[in-house]
Amino acid sequence: MGLTPAQPRVSHVLYLHGFRSSPQSAKARHVQAWIHANRADIVWCCPQLPPSPAAAMALMEQLTRDWPQAGTLVIGSSLGGFYAAAMAVRKGWRSLLLNPAVHPGRDLARYIGDNTAWHAPEEHFHFKPEYIDELNVIESETLALEQKRQADSTHAPAWALICEGDEVLDWHEMTARHAHATQTVLPGNDHAISDFPVHWPRLARQIGLLEGDSKPHP
Repeated sequence: MGLTPAQPRVSHVLYLHGFRSSPQSAKARHVQAWIHANRADIVWCCPQLPPSPAAAMALMEQLTRDWPQAGTLVIGSSLGGFYAAAMAVRKGWRSLLLNPAVHPGRDLARYIGDNTAWHAPEEHFHFKPEYIDELNVIESETLALEQKRQADSTHAPAWALICEGDEVLDWHEMTARHAHATQTVLPGNDHAISDFPVHWPRLARQIGLLEGDSKPHP
């Protein structure tokens, strides 16, 4: 089934990395390389997100201020998946969530203090206690907005790739939290989705990166 008038071809992609990660993540680099080779017309943005969730949301808002609602796709991994869901419901964007964090305010509390960047261990950042409060505010606002969009039937299409073998996040929580999304649940695998390139071609078709291949969200 081709794209409907309400779901035009993707023209802008925002990719959001996870906690302690960066635009140098394997998944981000793979998607960027694929877009460069197959959809060079797409506007691509994959920012380095600051530790503060409130600052991260403000940065995303700033970078995408002039982006079109219907043509934008946000992709997020882990904590980036949490942010992607938050941005999608606020902006009415399509979204692809990769092992998305569900309750980061709960799960990241143990990281309060000094941390190192995953792709640059020599770089340190401080995760402050108030960041937990910021995450909880984003979560509650996102849930309220999702309920409103579902009631109004204005929820944009969403897809989720979830791994049962995720060693960091509970896949049961992920599938329940994003029940509205079209889900692909992989047996085994891991949090990083180490074989992500194997799954990407099918995902690219599903989410509308290839004209005529995307299926509208039911």
